[in-house]
Amino acid sequence: MILTDAEWQALSLSLEVAALSVLLGLPFAIATAWLLARRRFFGRSAFDALVHLPLVLPPVVVGYLLLVLLGSGGTIGGWLRQQFDVQLIFTTGGAALATAVMSFPLVVRAIRLSLESVDPGLEEAARTLGAGPWDRFATITLPLVLPGILAGAVVAFSASLGEFGAVITFVSNIPGETRTLPLALYTALQTPGGDAAAARLAAISITLGFLGLITAEVLSRAVRTRLGR
Repeated sequence: MILTDAEWQALSLSLEVAALSVLLGLPFAIATAWLLARRRFFGRSAFDALVHLPLVLPPVVVGYLLLVLLGSGGTIGGWLRQQFDVQLIFTTGGAALATAVMSFPLVVRAIRLSLESVDPGLEEAARTLGAGPWDRFATITLPLVLPGILAGAVVAFSASLGEFGAVITFVSNIPGETRTLPLALYTALQTPGGDAAAARLAAISITLGFLGLITAEVLSRAVRTRLGR
């Protein structure tokens, strides 16, 4: 399959955005999953619903909310631009943020399921032996939930490659800056004679998604086998 320069550009940009979105969201996803799995607090159900809200909202709505909050005239976006000269709208970083928000619930869910399968007695035994909270987390909890973290990260990466609505709403469709694979596919469909390009881009998207799901399963099984689970 021979790709044009524009198609290679869209592919490389998609991989970059997906990688950035996982790096951006993973630390927060681990903290959020731990909070939901191990702590009981007032408003926990509401917080849980808020975390998973992107799963049920139309992606365009998520993109619109990001635009309102982080756009040049938004409450947070305006402050970031004035104080730090940082602009997310119409940028690759903004595309990564939009995809991170959309894939965030997937990572949280995978890590939370792993956390809930960890025997609390192991952490309690470490505590009685004098291990502090951070030591218990780093030496007991984190290695045991590693399969969930890896699976969640890979699934989030694959999902980020296919994100369309939130990206085009928040950062538009700018070649070389925000035009990822789904946006390039949309552009090809809107272009006369673009059927062949659309077919190539669709085939790439399907292949990447399929490989991502297989990789997540293989990594998860490999880590579980190594940990003897």
